[in-house]
Amino acid sequence: MTGPDSAAVADERAEWSRETATGREGTGVDAADAPGWETVAALPASAKLVARVLEHEGPLSGTDLAAETRLPPRTVRYAVGRLEEADVVSEGFSLRDAREKRYRLRID
Repeated sequence: MTGPDSAAVADERAEWSRETATGREGTGVDAADAPGWETVAALPASAKLVARVLEHEGPLSGTDLAAETRLPPRTVRYAVGRLEEADVVSEGFSLRDAREKRYRLRID
C-alpha cells in the first residue's frame, strides 16, 4: 500500500506498538507522560506499600495483597483505589477464577 493512507497506517501501528510495549493500551498516554514512582510518593503509606508489593510479587488479588501487606482488606481496597486513580495500577481478572480481580503495577 502506498500513498497518504499507508503513512497513517504505519503511524497507527507504531503507536500501538509503543502502547503495547509500555502496557498503556488504549489509554492514549505516551510512556514519557506515564505516571511513575514520583506519583506514588504523593499517595498514602498504604498505597506505597501495595505498590511495592506488586512490584516485587507481580499481579495479585486483593486477598493476596492483604495477606502480603498484613493490611486489613478495607485498607487494601482503599490503597488500590488510590493507585488506580493515579493510573499506576490496572485491574484484570484471574484466569483461575473470573470472579477474582487481580491487580498489576503499570510502572517500572
